[in-house]
Amino acid sequence: MNREEAWQLVTEWTESSSLIRHMLAVEAAMRAYARRFGEDEEKWGIVGLVHDFDYEKHPDMTAPDGHPFTGLQVLREKGVDEDIVRAVAAHAAERTGIQPTSLMEKSLVAVDELTGFLTAVALVRPSRDIRDITKIKSVRNKWKDRSFAAAVHREEIEHAAQALGVDLWTEHIPLVLDAMKAIAPELGLAGENDSPA
Repeated sequence: MNREEAWQLVTEWTESSSLIRHMLAVEAAMRAYARRFGEDEEKWGIVGLVHDFDYEKHPDMTAPDGHPFTGLQVLREKGVDEDIVRAVAAHAAERTGIQPTSLMEKSLVAVDELTGFLTAVALVRPSRDIRDITKIKSVRNKWKDRSFAAAVHREEIEHAAQALGVDLWTEHIPLVLDAMKAIAPELGLAGENDSPA
């Protein structure tokens, strides 16, 4: 599967602009981690892009055909490399039973929830521009406020960063934030005139 095929899959299965933007953010973060670790940027980006493609049509994660099980089946039917399929399965380890073991799998778990948190931080800024987040301290202040983006599993992000061997505040969050800043317009996070996701 190449990037164009992955994008086609995402747009065929997903209408929600916020979900598409989430997958683009995860793709950008995965590409940044691939560069950091000297890995295959294209493959890692595809993992990030397709990891939630089936979520909108199959959101019931308790159902046998819920996310990510339908997505895994579709990816296999399309002949997608098994390491990509496994990474998508591992990002939902509590449902699939497949624990993240490779760097690619651990990176996906580490960036998935974090991109949502950073999006929320950007959207409450007056400018609604993620590029205006210039100090990690402003992210840390929101992190400490458990009522802010309460659905984000902070402990999962912390453990995932630790599993990757990166420091949460000096390495992980800055890397993901910079990756998202680089595609701010595509994420709807380039300023107050952007329509909300």
